[in-house]
Amino acid sequence: MSHNTSAGGSGSRNTTRTFEFGRTHVVRPKGKHQTTIVWLHGLGDKGSSWSQLLETLSLPNIKWICPTAPTRPVAIFGGGFPCTAWFDVGDISEDAPDDLEGLDASATHVANLLSTEPADIKLGVGGFSMGAATALYSATCHILGQYGNGNLYPVNLSAVVGLSGWLPCSRTLRSQVERSEEAARRAASLPILLCHGSGDDVVAHKHGEKSAQALSSAGFRNLTFRSYNGLGHYTIPEEMDEVCNWLTTRLGLDGSWS
Repeated sequence: MSHNTSAGGSGSRNTTRTFEFGRTHVVRPKGKHQTTIVWLHGLGDKGSSWSQLLETLSLPNIKWICPTAPTRPVAIFGGGFPCTAWFDVGDISEDAPDDLEGLDASATHVANLLSTEPADIKLGVGGFSMGAATALYSATCHILGQYGNGNLYPVNLSAVVGLSGWLPCSRTLRSQVERSEEAARRAASLPILLCHGSGDDVVAHKHGEKSAQALSSAGFRNLTFRSYNGLGHYTIPEEMDEVCNWLTTRLGLDGSWS
């Protein structure tokens, strides 16, 4: 179905929306810099609340970059109430329409933040809730080598973490990966950690589980899915310990402070 703007119309439907991203907060590595990870907050939050938590983790070799999403009206709130959001979302489920333009804009913002890092630094992306969804979308862009709009994806991801999130564009992923040997090879090797609470009343546990299954069936073999019994839509120290241990192992961090 093509949408043609009528002759003489403003053609506004064809103009790209511009997104104003908020403040970016950086947590510098306390030790030898080996990895840089962009960490994405959830709906209505901001980068500073996660930078404060990430600063407390015992990961001296990681530089964390915590951007803030653009403020926009979001359909889940009836479209009237603007808040920080990485993309527009009307319903958190596999069947909801995907805001590809918003996803591409946020995935581009993430890649731009990573693209200026030194060549010997491993790069990663992670996030919570809608931030986790954006991190997983970034992972699929890396695997396919391009954004949803066809532009080339410029960075090489070494690790992806998603807490209490879901996978956008899950319905088409498998067929896209199967079209390219290179994509299949990347999918098989990219380490992904997904964590989800069984008591999550915002992004239901089943959405996290279905997203993990969609990734697995698309050929993501290096995938870990961890459930936390009774955990709601928030994070706990036990979960962050898991993230620390997983990152240290997968990225070969030496844990040194020098």
